[in-house]
Amino acid sequence: MITNALTVAQKLLVAVRKEVLAVGLMALSILGMIHPANAQEVTYIIFDPPGSTVTRPTSINAQGAITGTSNAQNSPGFLRAPDGSFTTFDAPGATFTFPASINRVGTIAGSYTDANFVAHGFLRSPDGTITTFDPPGSKGDPFGPGSGAAAMNDAGEITGSYQSNTTIHGFLRSRHGTFTTFDPPGSVGTFPASINAEGAITGTYSDGQNIHGFLRARDRTITTFDIPGPSSNPNPIGINQAGEIAGSYLDPQGNYSHGFLRARDGTFTTFDVPAAAQTVPTGINSKGEITGSYDDAQYVTHGFLRAPDGTVTTFDPPGYTDTGSSGINSAGTIIGVTGPGHGFIRIEDKRE
Repeated sequence: MITNALTVAQKLLVAVRKEVLAVGLMALSILGMIHPANAQEVTYIIFDPPGSTVTRPTSINAQGAITGTSNAQNSPGFLRAPDGSFTTFDAPGATFTFPASINRVGTIAGSYTDANFVAHGFLRSPDGTITTFDPPGSKGDPFGPGSGAAAMNDAGEITGSYQSNTTIHGFLRSRHGTFTTFDPPGSVGTFPASINAEGAITGTYSDGQNIHGFLRARDRTITTFDIPGPSSNPNPIGINQAGEIAGSYLDPQGNYSHGFLRARDGTFTTFDVPAAAQTVPTGINSKGEITGSYDDAQYVTHGFLRAPDGTVTTFDPPGYTDTGSSGINSAGTIIGVTGPGHGFIRIEDKRE
């Protein structure tokens, strides 16, 4: 049952496809070190909500507040405040709760599954009030997709997917609770992944045979795209205020992922962490910094940060490996999972 619920939520949120392994205790580890090339001091914080043995941070806002999931008290969502204090929560009637995004004011959007493991959307206000929702026409069969919120911007606009009969559509929920549904031309399954401050949305869609990327502008026009060359199956995961889109795509054999950056003018830059077996971006911030994970030659996972000039820094919190980065905020602070499943925060002090 747990695996089914996680799979549903991951498909709806087009989230990072990384399994979170079990951990046993709450820990705090802080270590400073100097990056010789850029004279940067990096601090790591390892964390788990009280009682958690599985911690998966999913989003961090500009103030450093973090949301995500853990298995404390039947897998509730959590909010970690910038001061390190925790609040755990569940949507009303939830079997499992999956926070996806937290905006500047601390509002959280995500999905939850009910007793039939059908997914629905939720919105948690900063005062803790939770509103649940489904777009009009949403229909979720038991163990079916239902509705899922994938991302929210600072204006409180939410994007995600919902099931209508046998088709999955994209939606945009305004801050006032009204819905607009959409699909790229020829889509039989639409999966938004990210929305920026302008209301531009990116994600993936299926035409029944192949996966493609899309960009839905504020004026509702939709542009579809694929990575130039024989490789394709793009998986956009983030769009920033400049309209830059980051994500991954598969090699011609369909086996390994590589990174891409799509500029606002539609041009592409593809990249890999040096010597990586595969590269999977998971977030992009307003400065164009991209974070993600890569597998080395032994298929051990590590985190990476790609600067706007293309410079790549790889990392693991001290004493840990199996590091999966899941997000980055405007200050360049990165969150993710490391070791046997602890949450981590990577804070970089960029000194002139």
